[in-house]
Amino acid sequence: MPEVRENTAEIDTPFGAHGGLPVFWRSAPSSGAAAPALYLHGVPTNSDDWVPFLERTGGLAPDLPGFGRSGKPGYLKYTIGEYAAFIERFLDTVEVERVRLLVHDWGAVGLAFAQAHPERIERLVVTNAVPLLPGYRWHRTARIWRTPVLGELAMGMTTRRVLRLSTRESNATPGPLPDAWIDSVLDHFDQGTQRAILRLYRSSPSDVLAKAGEHLSTLTMPALVVWGMRDPYIPERFAAEYAQALPNSELVELPDAGHWWWLDRPDAIERVAEFMTAA
Repeated sequence: MPEVRENTAEIDTPFGAHGGLPVFWRSAPSSGAAAPALYLHGVPTNSDDWVPFLERTGGLAPDLPGFGRSGKPGYLKYTIGEYAAFIERFLDTVEVERVRLLVHDWGAVGLAFAQAHPERIERLVVTNAVPLLPGYRWHRTARIWRTPVLGELAMGMTTRRVLRLSTRESNATPGPLPDAWIDSVLDHFDQGTQRAILRLYRSSPSDVLAKAGEHLSTLTMPALVVWGMRDPYIPERFAAEYAQALPNSELVELPDAGHWWWLDRPDAIERVAEFMTAA
């Protein structure tokens, strides 16, 4: 099992003369793949999500700007475009040219990078990702976050009790998400992360999401769509729609799993690991 290491650095940003951006990432030696895996988390989590994956496949898992232990500067707008540019700078900093990419939830910003640089993506996994597709409407919590003042109030009220109550619908396993997951979120849920979430959601109405994915059909590398079908945030039809948009893809539906499907179905991690490490 590869040893998972913690890394930090400052990377140059393409967002003006603001100095380096502190970045935290986890890494592990790759297990024979021609290109390392790159795991991109969503909201409100961080690279803690990917430890069991890194232990199987090796690779890289950054805390995206605004989350976890990475920088959370106020000068960022936290848009899809900014995150795509960050991914490019991050890979250049760690001197990695090609990756096998997995995106979950708002890790879907990686699909914007992939469409701009398909030559840098060897394999692709899309799993319960924010739909960069036509016809998506934000879920209830996102609509609150997208509303000025109401979103700020909701952020300020995010406590352990609120997370335990609100995450009861997130998974198929009865009860809230595990205490370790809640601890990971609360440990880093400061004003910087709250600001990043609000700006990201407010910069991304439905038409912006659809435009960000308008060239998904150009991603012809082998792709796997893995979907927890009991996801309360993203309708299950988007699993098939992602699979249809990616011309060389296979769809794996997990009927007994929610948004963070690996918490319900840890056995399914092996299916992803096999795909990520295939010759």
